[in-house]
Amino acid sequence: MSTEIVDFRALSPFGIEAIGININEINDKDLVSLKHTIASNGFLIFRKQAVSDADFVAFLSRLGPMTFTAGEIPVSDRPELNVVSNIGRTDRPPRSVFHTDTSYVARPPAFTALRAVTIPASGGATLFSDQYRAYETLPATVKAQLADARVLHVMSGLTLDDRQETQSWHPLLLPHPLSGRLALFLSTPERCQAISGIAVDARCDRARRIVRLLYQHSIRHYRLYRHRWQPGDIAVWDNRCTMHRADHSQVIGDRVLHRGLVLDAPIF
Repeated sequence: MSTEIVDFRALSPFGIEAIGININEINDKDLVSLKHTIASNGFLIFRKQAVSDADFVAFLSRLGPMTFTAGEIPVSDRPELNVVSNIGRTDRPPRSVFHTDTSYVARPPAFTALRAVTIPASGGATLFSDQYRAYETLPATVKAQLADARVLHVMSGLTLDDRQETQSWHPLLLPHPLSGRLALFLSTPERCQAISGIAVDARCDRARRIVRLLYQHSIRHYRLYRHRWQPGDIAVWDNRCTMHRADHSQVIGDRVLHRGLVLDAPIF
């Protein structure tokens, strides 16, 4: 990767964009640097990538071991990837809320990546929340009270068999292994069913109320980045310090993306 032609641009209010990088040409040293860049900035947008699914899989496999969310629809000739599409769903558009991918398993994906396949004429953006800032802007008393809390993440929206994981506990305040920063690790409240140390009371579920308040704190509009897809875009984000959602309102045309998930790999 020639740094002379690479243009890194900070996005607002967070994230980074890379122009002049071909994912097929990134060497091992630069790949390590990119992993740290994603971890520090939350997500990275690669522009103008004229690559195939095979190239996409090869790149993601170098970030770490790939994984697949049980119940998703695989790409026909690349089962490592799944299809994200609105085709055939005009009567009932896809539903998306801010979430963390597959957080209900003991080892959630560290990175998620989307490759633009078909971009609609308008609409269909992907929004990202900065979970570092969500943690950092909490009152000091709240940070202290929740310092050792763990949240029970549960599966929703998919049909799994008895052999597959459907729930797991994770720290609410998650230390990132690459950046060293703390992030507020959440998903949609529907998937965050309990907080360790807070008893469930049928009359007043305090844990779920806390989750809802933290979730709303995380997705305040002025802390969100809205990514408007362009042909050739690849977005890679760190699930340990972001949440995301698709905006399916006012989409005109087909929206098809291919998604890959990457597990954590040894720290360099």
